[in-house]
Amino acid sequence: MLKPWSQLLSMGSLGKLPWLWLSLLVLVLDQATKFYFENTLTLYQRIEVIEGYFSWTLAYNTGAAFSFLAAESGWQRWFFAVIALAVSIVLVVWLKRLKAHESWTAIALALILGGALGNLYDRVVLGHVIDFILVHWQNRWFFPAFNIADTAITLGALLLALDMFKGNQSGGSAHD
Repeated sequence: MLKPWSQLLSMGSLGKLPWLWLSLLVLVLDQATKFYFENTLTLYQRIEVIEGYFSWTLAYNTGAAFSFLAAESGWQRWFFAVIALAVSIVLVVWLKRLKAHESWTAIALALILGGALGNLYDRVVLGHVIDFILVHWQNRWFFPAFNIADTAITLGALLLALDMFKGNQSGGSAHD
């Protein structure tokens, strides 16, 4: 017999899906900032924010992280889109299966999901990912340009790694 709707929609059956609000926040912030910089700057224009260290710029990336496969003929657009979609589905399922005490894992997964969806939107709709944050040292060393989605993915991955490492150190999983 099917469970009543009230039981299906209870917090227990949703796992940590309520953390999807964080994914949505990342997605909205990512798209809003990309929209702003794309409509404010011309391609590769730089506005120095902290002289010698930090700039705003506008760059398009048709590849993955660090422009991996960006020089290819276009197949990589759909390849990375399929990967992002598959990872997003896995992350939602993982979030749903988390236990009540696994909040740090939920935050990490929600950040990664929001970032993945932000870049997925760019890739599918625009054909490239918009990057606008440029960290550099003088004019000698430049980290590849990135965006809010990339920042959320990186922060989420770090939190996930720290949570797993902390869990391994104590013999159990890391919790709040």
